[in-house]
Amino acid sequence: MALDALILGLLDLRPMTGYDLKKTFDGTVAHFWSADQSQIYRTLARLEQDGLVDVRVVAQAGKPDRREHRLTDDGRARLTEWLRSPLPDEKPREPFLGRLFFVGREDDPELVRALLAERRDAARRLLATLESLPTVDSDLAARLRSATLRKGILEVQAELTWLDELEAAL
Repeated sequence: MALDALILGLLDLRPMTGYDLKKTFDGTVAHFWSADQSQIYRTLARLEQDGLVDVRVVAQAGKPDRREHRLTDDGRARLTEWLRSPLPDEKPREPFLGRLFFVGREDDPELVRALLAERRDAARRLLATLESLPTVDSDLAARLRSATLRKGILEVQAELTWLDELEAAL
């Protein structure tokens, strides 16, 4: 339900095509949720079938028609229901930590250093991306959206510090 709810929430901000939704997704919530284009389109189709979004076809000169998705009243109600529901228990999955947990069995310090370097590079790229995203503090909703971005930035910064400490301890 989380991907459904995130898409409903983004469509609550404004009507969007699937393409617009993917761009908005990547520029707003990608620091805490990932979805590829095909997942977004499959979810949109299901939300439309369930009556939670409507599609309006907008003709464009010299381009394919735009299929704008917008929330229905049922979609808004479903989003509200999700926002008011109890939080589920989260069970984190960290493939990197799984590798790190077992990489010592290889007794190869270079393999460990390479794993840490790869993770550090990925974290730096993510940090640069997150820090490039705009923040807006115009109202409560905007401040809360910016707060999720700030949490993502702090988590990546903490991971970089932890990676430095771990490498120094090796």
